[in-house]
Amino acid sequence: MEVSVSRRVPRFRAPLALLLGAALTAPLALPAPAAATGRFTVTALRFTVQAGGRSCTVDADLYRPAGVDRAHPAPAVLATNGFGGSKSDGSTDAIGKAFAQRGYVSLVYSGLGFGRSGCLISLDDPGIDGAAASQLIDFLGGRRTADDGTRTDFVTLDTPGDPRVGMVGGSYGGAIQLATAAVDRRLDALVPMITWNDLAYSLDPNNAVGGGGVPGAFKWQWANAFYLIGEGQPLLEPSLDPSRVNSLACLHFVTKACRTVRTLNSGRYPAKETAELLAYAHSVSPVSYLSRVKAPTLLVQGQADSLFNLNEATATYKTLKAQGTPTKMIWQSWGHSGGLTGPAAGELDLDRGNLETSYVGRRILAWFDRHLRENDVDTGPAFAYYRDWITDPDSTYATADRVPALSRTFYLSGDGKLVDNRAKVARGSRTYTNWPVSTSHSESSLSGMLGMPDPAPYDTKGTYLGWTSEPLARTTDVVGAPRATLKVVSPKAERTQHSQDAADKLVLFAKLYDVAPDGTQTLVRRLVAPVRVPDVTQRFTVTLPGIVHRYDKGHRLRFVIAASDDAYFGNRGIKPVTVVSAPGDTGVLRLPVIG
Repeated sequence: MEVSVSRRVPRFRAPLALLLGAALTAPLALPAPAAATGRFTVTALRFTVQAGGRSCTVDADLYRPAGVDRAHPAPAVLATNGFGGSKSDGSTDAIGKAFAQRGYVSLVYSGLGFGRSGCLISLDDPGIDGAAASQLIDFLGGRRTADDGTRTDFVTLDTPGDPRVGMVGGSYGGAIQLATAAVDRRLDALVPMITWNDLAYSLDPNNAVGGGGVPGAFKWQWANAFYLIGEGQPLLEPSLDPSRVNSLACLHFVTKACRTVRTLNSGRYPAKETAELLAYAHSVSPVSYLSRVKAPTLLVQGQADSLFNLNEATATYKTLKAQGTPTKMIWQSWGHSGGLTGPAAGELDLDRGNLETSYVGRRILAWFDRHLRENDVDTGPAFAYYRDWITDPDSTYATADRVPALSRTFYLSGDGKLVDNRAKVARGSRTYTNWPVSTSHSESSLSGMLGMPDPAPYDTKGTYLGWTSEPLARTTDVVGAPRATLKVVSPKAERTQHSQDAADKLVLFAKLYDVAPDGTQTLVRRLVAPVRVPDVTQRFTVTLPGIVHRYDKGHRLRFVIAASDDAYFGNRGIKPVTVVSAPGDTGVLRLPVIG
């Protein structure tokens, strides 16, 4: 089927399942190309692929720009949906249209297990999802046909069978790019947006540095929502395709994914099951295969994202950069969280398709222009980040040659103060106790997806400890992931320290508030750092989620450790916690401050 598409810019939809050591530069002044007006045709295709030991059909649409033929080939863009979507949802369909209008051959498909594509949901496993995408690259390279015999001979080739092709997409459609690049070196450029580095960290985060094999705190709202969306696919997209069905106990996912979710929901971490959980989560995550990714990668991560926070992209960025893979990173404003407000003014808005008029959009176009069209264009600085305190939409991004380093230190005083000099630390101790129910709130993780308001964050007296600074003498911009080093005393946790079930270890939640002069406090982006303390008898360090936040002059910093958070599973049993402070022995908070 071919459809002629008129000259119009498509409407995009944001995918929901989609300084020391930092030299600042002026925001990148990328030229704004003319608005895309190209015509194209769309052809619906199906491909039978082999993936994960199953034969299944992939449902795709091929977008061919007018004037592109064997004598006038063009590079290609490959894309797929976020979790729960398909080739036909707003954001995925819009990718195909947007790049076809700009002269790229686009192949957009429903990921395995979604839409009308067969096979089970396998969480972007490189050996399954990556292998299926590789067979679509075969089609773009002219090595194979679609099921109806359609063949391409109008995609630019580097060598016979090797098409000039890039990938772009968000969330589930972001990780698939890295998974595909790990198994197919023919990919020439990647733009993974708001995606994960390690699903173990994403769904069961332990922010303790060097936590090793110790699991974290189950992010039950996010995880169970996506599990239900996945298991409900045969109902959302009725199909008699047997490749989409696993078993009654695990209807639509691969078996290991269902076992992982069941283990997490049990609230228990027996040694054998925990080892299997972590091994599987790592195996379907970029953290396990980034060494094989060589394609130039532009990472785009969202600041408003409690599902895949900025630390995920930072981990991927540092790994790729260290191994010599051409890599740059942007921290945009929007992610999976905060869906009620949508993208900020001037931001890439996938509902409007403003690629030429947004900073991130121009960076993506430049990335493909350089690596797919091989034009000598500036692809921008190594690192860029959105600043929500700048009102001019054309100046919201600042840039740097690296991610800012930790540069400012505070100390946790025994009187509840956060002080800037160890000599100011007062001797003292304070205690909190958890309750059988959650007593702190950071977010309702699905409020944005469901279009519902979210109550303000809170902590219940007696179930947390806070340390508050003096009013800041000057404006303070924090860009990056703060770190805190702590030592706590918890005799009850010590008695279960060597339990064979890691669920008996102490759990706490670290976070950073901005306190206004009138006492109003803001939990920055509603982000918290869950910690399952590896060894409660030892000092431990916590990496908080990365933020970009301006603390205005006169505001105060408040560092909090809480006993619980209702977006996560927490402690098993009552475990009082005491923090002791003395000038020579106290907790330390370090911030990556710009300027």
